[in-house]
This record gives sequence, structure tokens and C-alpha cells, in this order.
Amino acid sequence: MREPEQIIQAPLITEKGSLLVEKGNQVLFKVRPDANKVEVKKAVEVLFKVKVLKVRMIRCLGKVRRVGRNMGRLPQWKKAYVTLKEGDKIDFLGGV
Repeated sequence: MREPEQIIQAPLITEKGSLLVEKGNQVLFKVRPDANKVEVKKAVEVLFKVKVLKVRMIRCLGKVRRVGRNMGRLPQWKKAYVTLKEGDKIDFLGGV
């Protein structure tokens, strides 16, 4: 079992993510590509001391980038939608 800090790479702070926090008490995280739902749930509960009800995950393909005639691809990554128990909250910006 990996450490919780290794599973969750960063919070995703976007417009869509802020709407999900307001409406559905959900938080977005960028997680390791080989992480599963159970690992993400345990990592969020340990790191932020909240109760997680549900985790949904999306695999995002890396974008194709081109420099001159050379083509490459950015790495794949995973996005996790974490639904928190009513009343629990994770504040990344410190009330800004």
C-alpha cells in the first residue's frame, strides 16, 4: 500500500470544480494513473480528516504536442471526483 501523499498529486482548482463544491459537496483531485477508488478514498480521509461517500474517476489522455516536425504526447493522468459527507468541507484557498 502506498502512502496517501503519493496517491493524491494535487487538487484541481477550476471553475467546474468550484461549482461542484458549491452544489454537490464534491472535490476534484489529480491522482496517480495507477491509483484506484479505494486507495483514493482512504488517502483523502487520512490527509484531510473528512468522511468520503463516493469516488468517481476519469482517465485523461495526454495531449499531442508538436515542435516543428516532431510530434510527442504529454503523459496520461487521472482525475478523481470525491463526494464528501454533508457538513464536511476541504478548503484549499484558506477562505479567499
